[in-house]
Amino acid sequence: MDLRIEISEAPQEVDYQAILAPLREYNQAQTGLFGTEKLAILIKDDVGATQGGLYAKISGQWLFVELLVVPEAARGQGLGVKLMNMAETLARKKGCQGIWLDTFSFQAPDFYLRLGFSIFGELKDYPVVGYKRFFMQKRFDLNRDNPSNTQP
Repeated sequence: MDLRIEISEAPQEVDYQAILAPLREYNQAQTGLFGTEKLAILIKDDVGATQGGLYAKISGQWLFVELLVVPEAARGQGLGVKLMNMAETLARKKGCQGIWLDTFSFQAPDFYLRLGFSIFGELKDYPVVGYKRFFMQKRFDLNRDNPSNTQP
């Protein structure tokens, strides 16, 4: 079989799946873990429209918070803390070791630190010079007795 390398500036979904499939197969063979479970905790308005919330995925024994948004008019009322506490409760019930997420320096790193998260990685000058992207985790084994524990 002859192989060549080419750059595609408009890759198709079929290309993505062709790359993902063997990687997923290899990872499953190594870990014995299969699939990802999605979950959402939604903030709805009085007509039932989603106005914000938390979107997460459980892969392996970790819950990844992909999105967290509290509507601007509702900020400062504890909804973010409530969403994160609910996510943690769900993660613990599903046997997760912890939660991880990423956030930008202009978003909410201090919020997550107050909730017991620690920074395990940092990308400087992202998305542009002067900002940072933080990768954060909250391990339940370190936070079992003290939810405000911030040790890495």
